Amino acid sequence: QVQLVESGGGLVQPGGSLRLSCAASGFAFSTHYMSWYRQAPGKERELVATITRAGSRINYADSVKGRFTISRDNAKNTVYLQMNSLKPEDTAVYFCNAVRSADTYWGQGTQVTVSS
Repeated sequence: QVQLVESGGGLVQPGGSLRLSCAASGFAFSTHYMSWYRQAPGKERELVATITRAGSRINYADSVKGRFTISRDNAKNTVYLQMNSLKPEDTAVYFCNAVRSADTYWGQGTQVTVSS
């Protein structure tokens, strides 16, 4: 069955870094656009970054530009989110998302907490 499994979340101090991973299985990973979303308590889920199938195009939310980097390894069926210069407002549950036409898959999320 389809699975997206996020890992790499945790507690980090402001200014620190984390690298999230999302391992995919059960579908043709390389044919799907991959994205990271996040949802903070009491807020709507928001798009953080998207990468196209071969990684030729990438888009970021303005709030993370210059600090976060999305990448993918189609040989490993994995998408990554490198997060640097983390701020308390980056605290949220981060979700992995795969999209192709009408197909949309979600992971279960991984908590990222930025606090001193």
